[in-house]
Amino acid sequence: METPAYILALDQGTTSCRALLFDQAGQVVSKAQQAIALTFPQPGWVEQDPEEILKCQIDVLRDAVAKAPQPKKIAAVGITNQRETIVLWDRLTGRPVYPAIVWQCRRTASICEEIIQRGLREPIADKTGLVVDAYFSATKLMWLLAEIPGVRERAERGELMAGTIDTWLIWHLSGRQRHVTDVSNASRTMFFNIRTGTWDDELLRAFGIPVAILPEILPSSGVAAYLDPEILPGYVPICGIAGDQQAALFGQACLEPGMTKNTYGTGCFILMHTGSQIIRSHHHLITTVAWDLGKGIEYALEGSVFQAGSVILWLRDNLRLITRSSECDRLAEAVDDTDGVHFVPAFSGLGAPYWNMQARGIITGLTGRSSREHIARAVLESIAHQSLDVLECMQMDTARPITALRVDGGASVSDLLMQFQADISGVSVDRPVMVETTAFGVACLAGLASGILDQPAAIEGIRVKDRLFEPTMTGDERSQRRQAWKQAVSTAIENVSPERRS
Repeated sequence: METPAYILALDQGTTSCRALLFDQAGQVVSKAQQAIALTFPQPGWVEQDPEEILKCQIDVLRDAVAKAPQPKKIAAVGITNQRETIVLWDRLTGRPVYPAIVWQCRRTASICEEIIQRGLREPIADKTGLVVDAYFSATKLMWLLAEIPGVRERAERGELMAGTIDTWLIWHLSGRQRHVTDVSNASRTMFFNIRTGTWDDELLRAFGIPVAILPEILPSSGVAAYLDPEILPGYVPICGIAGDQQAALFGQACLEPGMTKNTYGTGCFILMHTGSQIIRSHHHLITTVAWDLGKGIEYALEGSVFQAGSVILWLRDNLRLITRSSECDRLAEAVDDTDGVHFVPAFSGLGAPYWNMQARGIITGLTGRSSREHIARAVLESIAHQSLDVLECMQMDTARPITALRVDGGASVSDLLMQFQADISGVSVDRPVMVETTAFGVACLAGLASGILDQPAAIEGIRVKDRLFEPTMTGDERSQRRQAWKQAVSTAIENVSPERRS
């Protein structure tokens, strides 16, 4: 009898590094997780230590493998990661020249304004599918090249290497042999041409970024490198790479155009698969690469909500209204509604469809009877409202109604949030048993490349539904609540201090 083969998924997220071993039936055999730190050196700035990320990822890899019943039977490795976060490092020493600038960081807002003033907004949208925003990697890399003494000269001499977190990890995990990324991560940089599948020379010149520091671009499924045997014996192939949200889209088996998923993590990330068709949004969404399985690029529409699960942590750590994240649900369930309280968590501006870098968070509708229960419920409802802002735009852009939303991520375990998402959206919310869809998705990409999965359609057979939340709210109530939410958002956008406007 043949010994079962396992797939190792490395899931490098914004707040933790995880490793999960999956068997051929898609079940988790073992897993390990460690938290990683975020630092905030100035208001709006967000950084991480790349070496901490690397060490943490190797530690959880070894831990998960050590827990497995047959650790020597690992057939493939998949890597999924936080996306727009950028690292610049020394080619010789492997040491970063500066902390990783995290996707949430807003330090380059002024660079974005300069890019727009130079008339590059439309060329960027046409070539990359993206809007000009500090969220993406390009302006982060521009900042590093301009602000860190000596860095530009060293980059032009070929002494430095750059990449998103997948690239940083693979270079080290392969024993510094492979400087690569996949199309899904490349599409988040703002200098990748989604039509040609290559780095765009005109944009690189406009941004002043030397192409020599950038990685080779590969499909999402296929052998990209081999693990250094000092990390894991056996020269195991790394053969699945995807940005975390594209991996989740794949893991949710959203394989046909129109299928849509929402990952409720630190932020919310809503993606609709559009197949081989590039759809330009007229409602401020972005067009992104979904994946390339070796047969050509497939695309998706995406809307990103910057603050979702993170606002629950804000309630716990900053306001100290709760002591555990799970307590937010308990408080929210103690009241029937928010009693007119609305919370707009624009801590670092607003993402899709507003793309307002200057907006800041606001709580509206407070009265003398407002309680922490009302605020907790408003926090949860804000996650659903922001998600619906994006879903409404997707339906208008594609002229395709969304009848079901597949969900995953940490906050998707909240029955109250999932039911409110169904109610306020008027769509069915489909939560699977396997909410680890990001890791599962990249494991499936690696499984296809290694032959453990014979075709993408096999994923649908593995995916098991946990619960289907059906909408119960009346149309009139839904309309009234949406109107109140949009008024609160308008207030958050308009209530910007004069110095921030300038």
